[in-house]
Amino acid sequence: MTEASGFSEAERAAMKQRAAELKEGKGLKGAAKKAKELQACLDAIAGLEGFDRVLAERYHVVVTQEAPHLDPRTWYGFPSYAKDGTVVTFVQQASKFDSRYATVNFADVATLDDGAMWPTSFAVVEWTDEVEETLRALVRRAAAA
Repeated sequence: MTEASGFSEAERAAMKQRAAELKEGKGLKGAAKKAKELQACLDAIAGLEGFDRVLAERYHVVVTQEAPHLDPRTWYGFPSYAKDGTVVTFVQQASKFDSRYATVNFADVATLDDGAMWPTSFAVVEWTDEVEETLRALVRRAAAA
């Protein structure tokens, strides 16, 4: 963190990225907006390297198959999927904040509620059949139409 602003360089870059996303979508509506957001999501995935890219590519397939009503887009530069303009789930690549693992995250609008406490972020270090099966189930629950 820097003393002057309280935000790290990576955090400031993420905020700038979000501002750019909002600016790029300004004035667009309907199919044109969705097409631009889809392309931004695909470009964000293509710009990743190593396991970050593998995870984002495979998760994109999972979400588009299990919850086709979610719209691909970016959110702070993360490949994300939204319902009615609100992000439901996103992939946070390890490289973004120099983390030791990537995460698949679910926003508070995701319907994962399970009693008094439940996870909303999942560290992923390898794509396996079990990981895919778990994420498919979570996406179906989180994005119930």
